[in-house]
Parts: sequence; C-alpha cells; structure tokens
Amino acid sequence: MKAARFIIDGSLHSSKETLPVINPFDGKPVGAIYRPGPDQMESAIASVVTNQPAAAKLPSHQRYEFLKKAAAEINANHEEFSRIICLEAGKAIRHARSEVSRAVNTLSLAAEESKRISGEVINMDLSAATGRRTGMIKRFPVGPIAGISPFNFPLNLVCHKVGPALAAGNTIIVKPASATPLSALKLGEVFLRAGLPPGFFNVVPAAASVAEVLVTDPRLAMLSFTGSADVGWDMKTKAGRKKVCLELGGNAAVIVEPDADIDYAVKRCIMGAFAYAGQVCISVQRILVHTKIYRPFLSRFTKAAGDLVTGNPEDESVDVGPMIDTSALEKAALFVEDAVKNGAKIHCGGRAVDTIFLPTVVSEADLQSKIWREEAFAPLVTIMPYDSFFDAVDLVNDSEFGLQAGVFTEHLENAFAAFSRIDAGGVIINDVPTFRMDHMPYGGVKKSGFGREGVRYAIEEMTEPRLLVINHSR
Repeated sequence: MKAARFIIDGSLHSSKETLPVINPFDGKPVGAIYRPGPDQMESAIASVVTNQPAAAKLPSHQRYEFLKKAAAEINANHEEFSRIICLEAGKAIRHARSEVSRAVNTLSLAAEESKRISGEVINMDLSAATGRRTGMIKRFPVGPIAGISPFNFPLNLVCHKVGPALAAGNTIIVKPASATPLSALKLGEVFLRAGLPPGFFNVVPAAASVAEVLVTDPRLAMLSFTGSADVGWDMKTKAGRKKVCLELGGNAAVIVEPDADIDYAVKRCIMGAFAYAGQVCISVQRILVHTKIYRPFLSRFTKAAGDLVTGNPEDESVDVGPMIDTSALEKAALFVEDAVKNGAKIHCGGRAVDTIFLPTVVSEADLQSKIWREEAFAPLVTIMPYDSFFDAVDLVNDSEFGLQAGVFTEHLENAFAAFSRIDAGGVIINDVPTFRMDHMPYGGVKKSGFGREGVRYAIEEMTEPRLLVINHSR
C-alpha cells in the first residue's frame, strides 16, 4: 500500500517511518502515511517562519482566491473526501458527507472574511491636553501558527484552523491526529494545486514526541489546539509566551421543560447524543427533564435509541458506527460500570458488540459518577428529573466543563435566564448543544478551554490590533 507523503514548503516528502491508517470498524488498513522525524519537523517550522513576511504581505484578493479554489476542489471531490473520512474515522457515511459540506463552507467563509478584516478610527481629542489627535486601529497577523487537530472531524476542524490563519495573513503548520491523517494530507494537496505559495501551509502527521516542539518552539507565535482537556491544559503550561487557543472537551447538558415539544426534543437529543457514536465534544451526555414529562420522555428516548441502526459506517442505513479504538470502547464500558455501581439503571445498550458500543441510556446516575462528572466521548446518556427550572440550571452548572448547553422551552424568560446563568460558551434554545454552524463563535469556559473558533472569531484570535496615533496639532 503506497504511503501518503507529508507537505513541507510546497513539496511532498517521504521518510524512513511509515504508519498504517486503520479502519476502526474492521481493523483493516485503509492507507498509510510517512511520518516526519525531528529534522523534517525543524524544516517545517523553519519554512512557516521564513515565509511569514510573504504571507502577511499577500493581498486580500489573493488570499480570497486561494481559499475559494480550495473550497471548490473539495466540493468537486465531495464523495472522495467523504469516503476517506468514513474509512479512517469510522464515521457513518451520511455524517461524513455532512462534514465535507461543512468544510467547503468553512473555507468559503474564510475566503469572504479575508476581505473584511477591518479596523476602526477613534477620536483622541477627549481632553484639552491631548490636542487634535486621531487614532487608527488595524489588525495584523499574529505570525506563524501551530495547529493540532483531533480525530473526530479530521477535515472540517483542520479547515477551522487553516482557513482563518490564511485569511488573516498567517502561515500555519498542522499536525493532524495520528488515527485520521489522510483527510488533512489530501487537504494540503488541494492547497498546493490551488497555487498557495510554498511554506504557507505545511502538514506534518508526526508522532506526539516529535510534534511536541510545535508547542514549545518560541518561533511559533500561536498554538491552536483542539482535543482532550488534560492534553490541552498540559500544552498550555509548555507553550511559553505564544498565544494559545484551546478548544477542549465537555459533558454537555440539555434541559427539557414541560412546555417543550417532547417528540421534537427526543428527536434532536437522539441526534445530539449518538451522532458519530457520541465522539463529539458537544455531544449530549446529560439530559435534565421536568418531572411532569420525565416518564414519557424517558420512554420515547429509550425506544428511539434502541431503534438506531448500528454497523458498518459505509452502509447508508447505519446511524452509529464504531468507536475510534479499543481504548475508547474500554473507557465507555468503565463509565457504564461505574454508573451501575453507583445505583444507575440501564434502559438500553450498556455494552460493546465488536467495535461498536451500543447506544446507551441510563437513569438515576449519582452526581459523583463518571457519567455525570467526566466527558464520556461515547454514545452514553444519563437522564435525570428535576422539579424547578433553576434547579436544572444549577445541575447544568454542576460540571468542570462549560462548552455548550441546550434548553427546550417556549418561555422567553426561561431562555434569557438560561443565557444569563448557564456558565458555558454557548446556550442553544430549542435545540441541542451539539448544534454548531461554522460561522458562529465556538468555544468554552472552565475546563473546556478558552478562545473562540468560528471563522471571523478565529481570525480575531489569529490577529493583533495595533494602534496608530496621529497628532494634528502642529
């Protein structure tokens, strides 16, 4: 099997070390990659540093053209990208297609935003002592960026780093997840064909030990990391003075009020909990249902979860495919075991079948159990009743994480109360916290990280405002 080469300074490179890419469903290789060593990683870093001045000077209309060309090629090869994601990530094919569509949108948004990076003019004559002065603020690229992306959205989450970086005039070096590197490498080739200058975007699927220099090297101006909380916060301690943006995990909660449309809430919560086998950082993990509708909601949700089709993600009818690897399966089993040991009841699922963990619904979980306190990153949901809306809000906030939360209600006062009181980066009314559009600000608080993605907001993270003051008094 021919190994995919990595990209440094506008060229494709091989190395002595290769790594197979394994289909999580059947354990068979679907490809292989060359892995860069320390010397090649040094070349990749030197390349983005050397080419940063050219990237900063590139006119916005050219940035726009490169990004639009890349988006168009991905769209033209939509099914090929979808199949790659399906095979390397084990993502159900229809969800893989959705990811590719989102990646096209992300790069298209970045192209548009490249033309809208503006500043402002402010009056500086607010006192007699300052005389006649005018202030001008303009945003400048922060400099070479290191982007480290996870396995669960191997194309779109890379685009969420590359698109804004290039739109803002930065160079970027991306280290994709070792389990799912093929999408990112193919994306890199797309940008080569789009004519992007050498060294503006390097793709290096290195081992973690080799890639750690992306975190520590002071020549890189910013680290943008998406992944687990423990790894992300550890990186922050090692990053030195560079800017850091952390998009980390969660254990997202949903509140379902008695005035909500139960059938719609069930339908959306099923999607939010079990899409991509729950391997999404804003996957629904905790559902809080008012006591008046708790029993019917639990019954309908359990039936809908049990009706989901599991199996080979290449099958068009499959809803839930495999976990990414055996350690993820073992972690899910541990969460269920811990919940049951602490008094929870299993209503469906609760076990693995080969590489698939069955969609699992538990109730009466203890507030100290893993399924309540930690991120499962698996198709696991705990459902709990509550008596008053503000009790439910307190339960949502009973977490170290704060990425997004959902509230189903028809009462406007409850919607705004949730917005004011829930300690999270986003509050989604009449939908699940799993909802995300690629232009909206996305990020968390507490253990879920800091900084925001969403193209325009990522551009703000990847630029620095600079002030010019002109004295007109002379």
